[in-house]
Amino acid sequence: MDLALTGTIIEVLGIVVTEVTEECVVATMPVHDATRQPFGLLHGGASVVLAETVASLGTYNLIDPETENAVGLEINANHIRSKRDGIVTATGKPLHKGRTTMIWDIQITDEEGKLICVSRCTVAIVKKSNVKKGS
Repeated sequence: MDLALTGTIIEVLGIVVTEVTEECVVATMPVHDATRQPFGLLHGGASVVLAETVASLGTYNLIDPETENAVGLEINANHIRSKRDGIVTATGKPLHKGRTTMIWDIQITDEEGKLICVSRCTVAIVKKSNVKKGS
């Protein structure tokens, strides 16, 4: 996968993609100042960024990057357990691999394998001619 991830929210939050296959995408993210909410806990929005990153990269891996882009269409998340520090790991698996959309199930766990967040993300597959620069 040949994407520039530097200078993006992925870099800012410290997300590291560790595995990308047709059936699984794994990424980690530290729980630190950039990913905490004001009360010292992992911000739900940071978990959602991690989940959508996994789903978008998973979809991108399965499409023709010369002619198509993967863009988030819908995401939901249930925050199960709080976390103050350490590392969380997102594991995404495709539930549906269609021509125009893909749906991913993402589970975010802590170092002990405890469930922190579950998310489902629908990613649209759009022709590059339909994606405006800067959008």
